[in-house]
Amino acid sequence: MIARVPSGSPAMSRLPDLVITNARTRGREIVDIAITDGVITAIGNRLDLGAQAFVDAKGGLVTPAFVNPHLHLCKVWTLPMMSEAALEAYQGGGMSEAAKAVDLAAAVKSNYDASWIVPNARRAVALAALHGNLHIRAFADVDTKARLEGVKALLAIREEFRGIVDIQVVAFPQDGLFREPGADGLMRKAMALGADVVGGIPWIEADEEDMRRHVAFCFDLAAEHGAEISMLLDDVGDANMRTLDMMARAVIARGVEGRALAHHCRAMALYPANYLRELMVLLGKARVSVVSNPHNGPLHARVKELLGADINVCLGQDDISDAYYPFGRNNMLEVAFLASHLLWMTKKSEFETLYDMITTRAATAINLERYGLGLGCAANLVVLEQADVTEALRFHAPPSIVISHGRVVDTDRMRALVQTAVGD
Repeated sequence: MIARVPSGSPAMSRLPDLVITNARTRGREIVDIAITDGVITAIGNRLDLGAQAFVDAKGGLVTPAFVNPHLHLCKVWTLPMMSEAALEAYQGGGMSEAAKAVDLAAAVKSNYDASWIVPNARRAVALAALHGNLHIRAFADVDTKARLEGVKALLAIREEFRGIVDIQVVAFPQDGLFREPGADGLMRKAMALGADVVGGIPWIEADEEDMRRHVAFCFDLAAEHGAEISMLLDDVGDANMRTLDMMARAVIARGVEGRALAHHCRAMALYPANYLRELMVLLGKARVSVVSNPHNGPLHARVKELLGADINVCLGQDDISDAYYPFGRNNMLEVAFLASHLLWMTKKSEFETLYDMITTRAATAINLERYGLGLGCAANLVVLEQADVTEALRFHAPPSIVISHGRVVDTDRMRALVQTAVGD
């Protein structure tokens, strides 16, 4: 239910900056939405508030903006710089060679430099704005090859797009901590520079002991900075891989429930039923959300089973034209459209769930504050041409209007940034 404030209430003590008229909610109701100082201040029928500006939704669906909780933003548009060997290793052989793919993909990092990462990332984030994707958790590789170039580039992009697209920068030790000597010190420097989230990838380490040490290091570093954690877990075709279990137990032991996010978890597809049930109980206790990116790998987390166990699951873009995936355009409706096919979520009720997985569920996963379509929520909204979720997924078209922090996004400017040649 959407709460309402009538015209003339204390919450409407001054004229709104913007009113969206003829907005269709997911409940099919037509309403007007008033926005003041970047916040939703009234929702009702035919609001007569003398606003400074109006936009007509024309009966199109209006919802909170899309959320991408997983994007390797430092790597976008790098596929032309390398061979397709990593693609083949990652997507073939039941994902048994996923670790080899990571090593092959590392080749591009010998050329890492913020001077070209910034324009690449700028183009990708402008695409996000055009597609109404206004919240991104963006990973930057941190290792002795990438050094801190990716982190510096994404911190610059975070500031450049502040007020348009909100970016959380993840310091991410892609090549491991203990198989990559020196990565631990660089991770500390990355957080000191201003990264928002501590990333991890414990499954890439050589043995179980180092995997546990990797998890412990990330939790210690996050505690030092009061940061959240995002870990890529069990991203390999190995039914014995258990780093999701390790992370969930660490969450409970340290009392940080709800502040650690699990990504990929593809080995879950191979887990026996009894263990999967035990794992889901553990995830529930730890309040761990799971991000699935089903379009770029042949194995997937058990999304339907997780949802059935009341585990929060969302979707991520993951890659845009890099060593792991040749496509991508920061269009979360497109990601959900692909997931519908790959996860066999083709019922109308499942379409609603898929839409949640790129909006409310994704917002919960990265702990966005004041997210939603209600009084007091931040006015980060999309106005679609389509009138319902099914049609929105069917066409996965850009929104007709994007509103960020209460202001209509200048799509002409974003389009110009997208059309700028990569690397210029």
